[in-house]
Amino acid sequence: MFETSFAVMKLMVVVMVFVGQASAAALGSYGADPTKVSVSGVSSGANMAVQLHVGFSATIMGAGAVAGAPYYCARGSVLRATTLECSTFGNPGNVDIPYLKSKTESYASSGKVDATSNMASDRVYLFSGTQDSVVQTDLVQKLEDYYEEFIPAANIKTVYDVAAGHAFITEDNGSSCGTNWVPFINDCNYNQAFEILNHIYGGNLVEPDSTTIASGQIKSFSQSEFFPFYYYLYRPMAYTGYVYIPTGCASSQSNCKLHVALHGCSQTTLSIGNDFYTETGYNEVGQLNNIIILYPQALINNWLGNALGCWDWWGYMDSDYATNTGWEMQAIKEMIDRILQ
Repeated sequence: MFETSFAVMKLMVVVMVFVGQASAAALGSYGADPTKVSVSGVSSGANMAVQLHVGFSATIMGAGAVAGAPYYCARGSVLRATTLECSTFGNPGNVDIPYLKSKTESYASSGKVDATSNMASDRVYLFSGTQDSVVQTDLVQKLEDYYEEFIPAANIKTVYDVAAGHAFITEDNGSSCGTNWVPFINDCNYNQAFEILNHIYGGNLVEPDSTTIASGQIKSFSQSEFFPFYYYLYRPMAYTGYVYIPTGCASSQSNCKLHVALHGCSQTTLSIGNDFYTETGYNEVGQLNNIIILYPQALINNWLGNALGCWDWWGYMDSDYATNTGWEMQAIKEMIDRILQ
C-alpha cells in the first residue's frame, strides 16, 4: 500500500513539473559576449560565485563576493559551514589556505575545474561590513588570501571599512546600514552593484544616479529545463529564474556583457519577493552599460537540510557541489551558455 502511494505521489510530482514547464517561458538567447561573463553574490551567493569562478574560469573573467568564504572552505561539511572555521561561530584563522589551494589544483589537474591559469588576469571584488554578525571580516580576508594564490593582488579590490551588516548594500534601498536581518539589502549610501561591476570590467562604466531608470525588461524563465529528470523529486533550485535585459541588449546578437547575480540565504522570492532582482541596483548599472543580469534562484528545501534557500557550498545536494559537475554549478553554467548563444 505504502509503495503504491509513494509511486502515485512521484507520478503526481512529475506531472506537475511538466505542466509547470509547459506554461513557463524558456530562457532566451541574446548573443552576449563570451569574453565578458562575470559573477557575484552575497553570503551563500558569494560562495557560489567563487565556486562558479573557479569551476568555469575559462568562461568567467571576474567575480564579486560580499561576505564570502574561500573556495571549498566547508570541504563538504555542514559543520564547517555553520559552526566551525567557515562561520561566525568558529575561528576563520583555522581555514587552511595551502590545503584549499592544493585541492583547487588537484581538481584542475583532473578536469573537475578549469585550469587555474585562466584566473591570472581576472579582477575580483571582496567586501565585508564592519557590523556583519554572520560572516567575520577575518573569513573574507581568508578569501582574499586564497585569491592571491592565483590572481595578482593589484587585481583584487577589497572594501572592509563600511559600517554595514550582513547584506548586499545599496545607495538608497533597503534596511538601515548596520542591519543583520531580512531582506539582507541595506541602505548604506554605497552603490555596491556599480562598484562590483565597475571593478570587474576595468573601471570605465557609467554610474547610475537618482534619475536612472532600468527601462529594459525583467523576464521570468523556467529553470526546470536545466535540471536532470531525477532532480525534480528533491530539487534545490526554484522552477523560475529571472533575467534583466537592458534595452540595448534585446536582440539575439546583442554582444552585451553578461553578469550572474546570486542571492544569499533567506533571499529567495519565497522569502523577500522580488527585492533581490529589483532593489539591489544591478539593473540600473546593466541598463547604462549594456550588461545582461541573470538572477538564478535557489529554493528552500527542508528535505535537503536547506531551510533558508542557500546555494550549495557545503554539499547538501551532491559531493561534487564545488566542481564543474555539481548540479547547481552545471545548471547555472547552462543558463550562461544559453544567453551567450
